[in-house]
Amino acid sequence: HIPGAILIEPRDLIEGTPPAVGALPSETKINSLLNAIGYTPDLDVAIYDEEGGGWAGRLGWTLYIIGKDDWTYIDGGIYSWHEKGLPLEGGISLPKSNFHNSVDINLEPIADTQDVLSAIANKTDIIWDVRSKEEYDGYKSGSNRAGHIPGAINIDWLELKDEKRGMRLRKDLRQFLSDRGITGDLPIITHCQTHHRSGLSYLVGRMLGFKIRAYPGSWAEWGNRLDTPVETADD
Repeated sequence: HIPGAILIEPRDLIEGTPPAVGALPSETKINSLLNAIGYTPDLDVAIYDEEGGGWAGRLGWTLYIIGKDDWTYIDGGIYSWHEKGLPLEGGISLPKSNFHNSVDINLEPIADTQDVLSAIANKTDIIWDVRSKEEYDGYKSGSNRAGHIPGAINIDWLELKDEKRGMRLRKDLRQFLSDRGITGDLPIITHCQTHHRSGLSYLVGRMLGFKIRAYPGSWAEWGNRLDTPVETADD
């Protein structure tokens, strides 16, 4: 890992209770995590992962929720770091403080099922689905029902990063998204299956100055309910 980096595992960032396993953890769990890593609001925070931004973006979303909006993303994560020949170390890095405090939760970056239903009915928000095309079309699903939220725009999260450049974000992101209907003119609600892959689309949206929320219930919740509308490629 990058020297001195403190480990936050994916399981620390999710509630983990089916069907909406990607829901925001309880305030108690969030505060326990922050205390365990020695977080204080005045710290400079740089985030990264080993996959090109999904879990890093999920952490960034969580930081926004606790009011920390001045963090930095290490583009490409461990891949681009290693590609540049920068130092790595093994072992466990321990926090530099044992800070004990609690933070307030800001719900503004979060969309729930009712928010999505309202967006469909009133066309107030663009819904950005970052799952694969097979999932979106309804040929593959991790839930009881397959397909997509009506009207959602599908841009796979893998298309946001460049594997030939150490998993860095693609250079033409704004134009690439605009060509596919994500312009920032309307607010955005983004999701995937569990709000892991959509961590990256949330990060990208904030980076580009879009008004964006994430739906942490995602398809795990939507596709396992019986009262939510679903479309497929065959409709």
